[in-house]
Amino acid sequence: MKDHDMREGGSEDGAIIALSSLFAGCLIVSAVTASKIIRIGGIYVPAGVLAYCVCFWVTDVVGEIWGRVRAGVMVLAGFITLVLSLLIIQSSIWWPSAPFWPHQEAYRTVLGSTSRIILASLTAYLVSQYHDVWAFHFWRKLTSGRHLWLRNCASTVVSQLLDTVIFITLAFAGDLPVLPLILGQWIVKVAVALLDTPFVYLAVFWLRRREAEAAS
Repeated sequence: MKDHDMREGGSEDGAIIALSSLFAGCLIVSAVTASKIIRIGGIYVPAGVLAYCVCFWVTDVVGEIWGRVRAGVMVLAGFITLVLSLLIIQSSIWWPSAPFWPHQEAYRTVLGSTSRIILASLTAYLVSQYHDVWAFHFWRKLTSGRHLWLRNCASTVVSQLLDTVIFITLAFAGDLPVLPLILGQWIVKVAVALLDTPFVYLAVFWLRRREAEAAS
């Protein structure tokens, strides 16, 4: 019995650690790379949009397998990670550079704007991620646990709209045209949310099979 419990706990812990690492990594990458505006076809979006979309995929998978509380803990941990990243980035900008290192101004230009972006991300992140977790389980209860595709898409599409409006407005208002960025980013996020649905199913199927094998 003891060996069985260890196998089961190890299986769950390993999956949570992997998903949490993916979540935190994509969250930080999205914040750091968002200062660059890229073109996807005729749409202009912050470069961090694709990495950020992975975060919603992770919370939906965690919420489906382990429930709303575990997903909420992951969201809170991500918030703490963003705050620490902001403090570390600001410290690295303020810290005097070596006299032979000539890139301080370029470094300040790129990562200085990242600090505003991270502050915008913190606000948008809390609103959108907690809404996503709440909406996912609202739709799950409404559909009696059926139609995973519906709750994945319905929760993510609205959450991404909230995130996009808040983030773009706080991060770029006064510097860049806000409305085209909001529309462009939301379109890309909705497209990614629709395309990632098969991967949500795949991850949920694989994790449930691992749980079943650990319990046997």
